[in-house]
Amino acid sequence: MISERIAKKEGKLALIGLGYVGLPIALEFAKKVKVVGFDINAERVKLMQQGIDPSNELEKEAFDGCDIQFSCNIEDLRDVNFFIVAVPTPIDQHNLPDLKPLLSATKTVGKVLKKGDYVVFESTVYPGCTEEDCVPVLEQESGLKFMTDFKVGYSPERINPGDKEHTLSKIIKVVSGCGPESAEQVANVYKMVIDAGIHKASSIKVAEAAKIIENTQRDVNIALMNELSLIFNKMNINTYEVLEAAGTKWNFLKFSPGLVGGHCIGVDPYYLTYKAEELGIHAKIITSGRSTNDSMGPYLARMTVKKLITLGKDIAKVRVLVMGTTFKENVTDIRNSKVADVVNELKSFAINVEVHDPHADAHEIQEEYGYTLVPEISGIYDAIIVAVNHKEYVNLDQSFFSKHMNNNGVLVDIKGIFRNKIAIENYISL
Repeated sequence: MISERIAKKEGKLALIGLGYVGLPIALEFAKKVKVVGFDINAERVKLMQQGIDPSNELEKEAFDGCDIQFSCNIEDLRDVNFFIVAVPTPIDQHNLPDLKPLLSATKTVGKVLKKGDYVVFESTVYPGCTEEDCVPVLEQESGLKFMTDFKVGYSPERINPGDKEHTLSKIIKVVSGCGPESAEQVANVYKMVIDAGIHKASSIKVAEAAKIIENTQRDVNIALMNELSLIFNKMNINTYEVLEAAGTKWNFLKFSPGLVGGHCIGVDPYYLTYKAEELGIHAKIITSGRSTNDSMGPYLARMTVKKLITLGKDIAKVRVLVMGTTFKENVTDIRNSKVADVVNELKSFAINVEVHDPHADAHEIQEEYGYTLVPEISGIYDAIIVAVNHKEYVNLDQSFFSKHMNNNGVLVDIKGIFRNKIAIENYISL
């Protein structure tokens, strides 16, 4: 049995893709079994060989006591028996699934695949992708026959960047295989590192669908909150006060409005709607929610501009500070950050915008979004937009805003963290 061979270190396990998802999984397994951590980015591999997480999520101690070989050389995968593929599955400029990273990784595995090997995919995909898109590539590259020569499984990732509480071992792991025996073997392998328990899905498609609706559900619920904030703003009602009142009922679902970006919630629903369109179904609720959430960045920027104009400001001369540009608080990840929509919309009005973020990499921001970061917050601003609730920002007090905002300045507190804490006349939140 493959799981027994892996457990006895008679076989090797490989993680293909060592980003936010792949590296923590690789290190967790490497405490128990022999692991090859494979990534095509040689610079990232060099850092990991030195015990450094390129994503700045893990401490150096996380690498201690791990039986792992980091490599970007495909030859180091030849004696691997159990492959876990955890590469990004982004969308393109048309909001369509971009499977290039996934299929490229699948080709790599296919080139070294042997009889008896297992391949488990963790990347978020639409139902059917593993068997319909990835398996043919494995067969073509390896010359082997699916089910007869090698087995495939799917186990969706649930790692939450920046979350130190819901770590890999503490999250129930959904697993699946191409048959009952393979599902059992996949489950047995993951049991080595998962304490919270294993849920065996009845099929690969069920496991794929389960993953994609987790984030779609959140996306739709947040979209409802954002739509409510649009309504309540017109009525001069604070949305967060409404949610606090409604939240006193035992079965009220506690979601809040905000910018919805990142590589999961802002992306995964498009994989489902893409598959739905193939089947002749227009997913109205999901696409409507996506449209609402994607519109919030420009909306916030325009709301800020309107307030500045109302206050008699000369838009050509105002200074606006945007605090935070990563996709969520306390992480370095800038992928699909909707703060960029706020910045770009402000710049479309020829406004002088400065962006500060203690976690984001300035070079990455410049490369990805085309604007620079200021190393320090300095001077006086006509408007300050607190876009991301980094720990460096949440405890700021009245003196900070008094120091950096003019007497007629505007504070846009997107997530409402300073509500009832900071006394500013021109205060806006969602």
